[in-house]
Formats: sequence, C-alpha cells, structure tokens
Amino acid sequence: MGKTRAWRQAGVKVLLGALGVAACLPLKGCVIGALVGGMTESYRQNSTRPIDAKYTGVEGKSFAVVVSADRIIQADYPDAVALLTVRISERLKEHINATGYVPGERVLEYQYNNPRWVAMSMSDLAKALGVERLVFIDVQELRLNDPGNQYLWAGVATGTVGVVEADGPMADIYSFQEAVSVAFPDGESFGQGEMSAPLVQAALVKRFVDRASWLFYTHEEPYYPEY
Repeated sequence: MGKTRAWRQAGVKVLLGALGVAACLPLKGCVIGALVGGMTESYRQNSTRPIDAKYTGVEGKSFAVVVSADRIIQADYPDAVALLTVRISERLKEHINATGYVPGERVLEYQYNNPRWVAMSMSDLAKALGVERLVFIDVQELRLNDPGNQYLWAGVATGTVGVVEADGPMADIYSFQEAVSVAFPDGESFGQGEMSAPLVQAALVKRFVDRASWLFYTHEEPYYPEY
C-alpha cells in the first residue's frame, strides 16, 4: 500500500508539472509575440520604407514644369507659383534620368513674356518650351487659415498634377493625373503668437513640393507619414 500511494503521489506531481509547463508555453508565446510586435512597431515609428513612383514616363524624356494658380491665390501669395515651379523642376531634375529640362526660372520668364500662354493648348505650350513631357500643376487652393478664423493656423494646399506626352498621339490630353493635398500644422491648433505666416506658408510649399515630386520617382517615406 505504501508503495502504491507513493507512486500515485509521484504521478500527480508529474501531471501537475506537465500541466504547468503546458500553461506556461502559450504565455511565453504571447510574451515573445508582444515583444516582437513592440520591436516591429518601434522600428516602423523610426524608419522609412520605399514607395514606388506612380508615373515613370518622364524617364528618358525632356520636360518642363508649369504651375498655374488663379489670381486670388497669386494676389494673396505672390511668390507661391515661382517657388513651386523652381523647386519641383529642380527636384525632378535631381531624381529623374531625363534627357533634358527647362529650368523653372526660364519657364517663369516665358510665362511673364507671353501672358496669353494660359489660352494655349497643352501641345502648343509643350512645343513652345521644346519638351516631350509637360508637367502641369494646377494649384486650386492655398490658404493659411480656415475661412472666418484668422487667429488659428490651418494651412491647406491642394491641386492636381498632370502630365502631357507631347510626342504622343494625344498631346492635348493628360496621360497621367493625380490630386495632391497637404496641410499644416498637424494636430493641435497654433496661433499667430506661436507661428508666423511665412513659416506656415513655407511648410505648406515644402509639403506640396514633396507630394507633387514623389509621384515621379521611387522615394523613402515614413511608415506613418505626417503628410
């Protein structure tokens, strides 16, 4: 009887031990999974990932960037069109393997000397600039505040980016078109005592330049982009 009771007690201990191990295994798996998940999330928050271009037809071609905005936008922000024209032109020149381009300053000079360019067809405008690809950017909205609230910054810049393939059979129709919209500042509201108007406008222009230019070449973006 003594030996039988001892064997039973030993069996119970082994069974309890096995159950304990079995109970720990899922828990350890959850802990390890949580650790790996946390490390992955931390990596994403501090890292970038490659984003492919949406249009690659400027590669191996000559191009010019033309920016258009209505008179109200140009009156409120006189330097916006020039800044976008020059900066987007230079960005594309730097990152795209094009055969040639018209510098932004020359495009602006042409627009100034030929005010009727706004009535030209896309194919005629591309021909006048001597390019195979015309990147046409129509800025539709640019503001630093919400309407009726001049005390808090709520900047927005929106527009469309289109490409005309002037050497193709449909030179007056966009071969590619994409909407672009950016905002600044992010999150909480900021007043005029915390940020200046030039700072808000500069941030909007930079973000718009990034978004418009990134359409044309593979680039790095944060996993959780701010804009």
